[in-house]
Amino acid sequence: MTTPLLDVAKLSASYGRAQVLFDLSLQLHKGEVLALVGRNGAGKTTTLKAIMGLVSARAERLTFSGFSLIGLPTYRIARLGLGYVPEDRRIFTDLTIEENLEVGRRAGRPGRSPWTPERLFKLFPNLAGMKGRRGNEMSGGEQQMLSIARTLMGNPDAILLDEPSEGIAPVIVEMMAEAICAMKAEGVAILLSEQNWAFAAGISDKACVIERGAIRFQGPMADFLANHALRAETLGV
Repeated sequence: MTTPLLDVAKLSASYGRAQVLFDLSLQLHKGEVLALVGRNGAGKTTTLKAIMGLVSARAERLTFSGFSLIGLPTYRIARLGLGYVPEDRRIFTDLTIEENLEVGRRAGRPGRSPWTPERLFKLFPNLAGMKGRRGNEMSGGEQQMLSIARTLMGNPDAILLDEPSEGIAPVIVEMMAEAICAMKAEGVAILLSEQNWAFAAGISDKACVIERGAIRFQGPMADFLANHALRAETLGV
C-alpha cells in the first residue's frame, strides 16, 4: 500500500456542545478522487472544515504529506498544499476573473508543471471568453468554476471540494465532471463532498458514506453502487 497523502484517524468535531463527527477515519491517495456521500446534514461539510482547521476538532491522527495538521491554523494547512473550495465559493465579486486568479497564485511545486491562467482557461473554456468579467456578473456555475480555478492557482497537491454540483445547470455539471477528471489525471487528489451521488459516482474512485457524523461504508465506488440496500437506506435512492 502506498502512503496516503491525507490520513485521517478518529476525527471528531463539534459546534459548541453539539458533537457532529464521531471518530471518522479516511485516507486519500495521490491522484485519487474520494467521494464523501450522504444526506444533507450528515457531516460531509463539517469533515472538510475540520480537516482545514475551520471548526473545533480532535483526532488521533490528522496528517497531510507527512505533516500533522492538528492545531495548525488554516493558512498554514493551505501552504502545505491542501486546497479548499467551500460550498459558497467565496470568490471576490468585485474583481475580474483574471484578478481572482492572481489572488490565488502561489509558486509551483517541484517536479510538476505549475497551474497558470492559460492552462486553467483550457480546463474551464467557459471562463476563457470572459476574462475581464467581474465575479458578480457571473452565473453560479461560472463562479464555481472560478473558485476551483483560483484554488488550483495555488498549485495544491490535493483539494477539498464541497458540493460542486449543487445549484448549477446540468451542462455546467458535465463540464465540472470533465474538469475534475482532468485534475485527477494531473495527479491532484480530490476529497469530494457531494449530495448528488450520481455525479459523484461518475468521477470517484472510492466512496465514503457518512450517516449522522459517522462512517457507514468505505470502499470502491463500484462496491457502493452495487449495494442497493445501503444506497436506499443511507441516501434514499
